[in-house]
Amino acid sequence: MHLRNFVLFPLNDVATSYEHPILKKEIGQLLKETTDKESPEKQQRWLKNPQEVYNLSAYNYIAIEGNIGAGKTTLATMISEDFNAKLILERFKDNPFLPKFYEDQSRYAFPLEMSFLADRYQQLLDDIGQYDLFKDFMIGDYDCYKSLIFANITLTEEEYSLYKKLHGIMYREIARPDLYVYLYQNPERLLENIKKRGRTFEQDISENYLLKINKGYLNMMKNSSPDKIKIIDISELDFVQNRADYLSILNQINS
Repeated sequence: MHLRNFVLFPLNDVATSYEHPILKKEIGQLLKETTDKESPEKQQRWLKNPQEVYNLSAYNYIAIEGNIGAGKTTLATMISEDFNAKLILERFKDNPFLPKFYEDQSRYAFPLEMSFLADRYQQLLDDIGQYDLFKDFMIGDYDCYKSLIFANITLTEEEYSLYKKLHGIMYREIARPDLYVYLYQNPERLLENIKKRGRTFEQDISENYLLKINKGYLNMMKNSSPDKIKIIDISELDFVQNRADYLSILNQINS
């Protein structure tokens, strides 16, 4: 074992002057003499609890946003588990109008958006209003402004005008996030993710529809305070399978 770098490297870090009981050579000397070409990468930062490195609890409320299939729910869940945060997830699966909307958008757009408006309002009112003493902060996979972005795409001009008024009245007293994190993903990857997760009613979503949603988010962020927004390009990242990518995102959120 004294010939292998994966043994010598960590020993050299903690006890470089330790003497091998048989060879009578210090670890530092054995490391110089080894012919092993493998150089193990230090992993302590990757294995460490990220809560010790990134101070996300400096925020009271973080919203993770992004297009359909960007990975909002997955990232919010991962962060909530690693940082002891209260998790707020959108309850879209309970919406009976959603599958119908993708079958006939013109017919079901208004009832769909109205049902989302009411449900998101009720959920945020309940979750934000109930402070959890055992959690360090809150993190959600949506922000209430999401309703306006989608409604502006799906509704007629007259419907949207009414919808916007109702939205302003209902959400006037709802607390907004201290930090808004937007996950940018290219349309090709979004469509791959949508297909992979296999929700039947989403399979006919078009690239054009995703581009409209992305444009809506970008327009919204242009009119928001820049110090409250982090736009993170995850087009080349896989934060679920690759720990380094996940830590890269945490670093950008924390910076």
